Amino acid sequence: MSLAELQQLERASVIASYARAPVEFVRGEGTRLWDAQGEEYLDFLCGISVTNLGHCHPRVVAAVREQAGRLMHVSNLFYTEPAMRLAAALSRASLGGKVFFCNSGAEASEAAIKLARKARSAGEVVVVHGAFHGRTYGALSATPQEAKQAPFAPLVPGFRAVAPEPHALRAAVDARTAAVLLEPIQGESGVHVLSEELLLAAREACDEHGAALIFDEVQCGMGRTGTLWAYEQTGVRPDAITLAKALGGGLPIGALVTGERLADVLAPGDHGSTFAGGPVVAAGALQALALTDDPALLARVREHGQRLASGLQELAHVRAVRGRGLMLACELDVQAPALARRALLEQRLVLNATGPSTLRLLPPLTVTAAEIDEALARLARVLAE
Repeated sequence: MSLAELQQLERASVIASYARAPVEFVRGEGTRLWDAQGEEYLDFLCGISVTNLGHCHPRVVAAVREQAGRLMHVSNLFYTEPAMRLAAALSRASLGGKVFFCNSGAEASEAAIKLARKARSAGEVVVVHGAFHGRTYGALSATPQEAKQAPFAPLVPGFRAVAPEPHALRAAVDARTAAVLLEPIQGESGVHVLSEELLLAAREACDEHGAALIFDEVQCGMGRTGTLWAYEQTGVRPDAITLAKALGGGLPIGALVTGERLADVLAPGDHGSTFAGGPVVAAGALQALALTDDPALLARVREHGQRLASGLQELAHVRAVRGRGLMLACELDVQAPALARRALLEQRLVLNATGPSTLRLLPPLTVTAAEIDEALARLARVLAE
């Protein structure tokens, strides 16, 4: 089927909620993608930080194939070994509490909000400007971005947004606060690293008033910043984290992981999900987690992140580079959306713009130094025109 035919099907049959680029990808391997015409692309977006181990990692693919051939679904009314093993592995690798599985980052945010509200009935949830926690109603209410919220008002009450400044956050937290929900690195707003002072202020305020500190690691977790979890580089330990994106190795899964204090807040019947933690995606996630939780890989992420950041700083029209590890953005003095489109169509380099002047790069954690240099060269050619 041609691209024109796919576009016709989309116009006739698909709700117009996405602005797709005019490319059909049909195959992926490692850092490379191929379109329907056989043209090869360098992927520095990873499906928005989903294919962190590269496309179709052999161990993930093998685990998914084997499990799909034995059992695909039974629901959470019964036990399956992959889900139980994955929960135990996530707990051991992070906060030591318990896990609720779901299917996406937005669902993980919803679970976190319900957890906090169950722990402190009717309590407020404090967030900071620039946050993005998802598009379902609770998650959207925790996402203080006018363009995303306004068309869907009224939103869920009980959310309070403040400036990402320590004094503003401290002033917002009191005895009525159920939780402070933060991304250690804000991804969708343009890769803004929250200061350690802000995170420490959040920890201290939550401890003082008995609120939960929840970190959204949907995009910045799973090795993206050079440690398995972004919070490990901050010196601040949250009470819970939300995960999704790269956790499934390319398949859809989300998770809320608690520390010990919040491990038993939710009881049977409080929350649920038909597909969550299904055996196929859990089998893939077990492999993805084991592969990512590798000191050698994480060290390379830090090393290659520095290489990519340094290279970006040398390019024309780049005014600033920010981020951590292989979660980077560069601020341009030209229009980023047009440049990202030209990079895709002219240089076959996949990345995206998160705003008028912001370009985001999220290459696989397995990217090589040669591939980084190749991507920089392709981007330089677009910026030079």
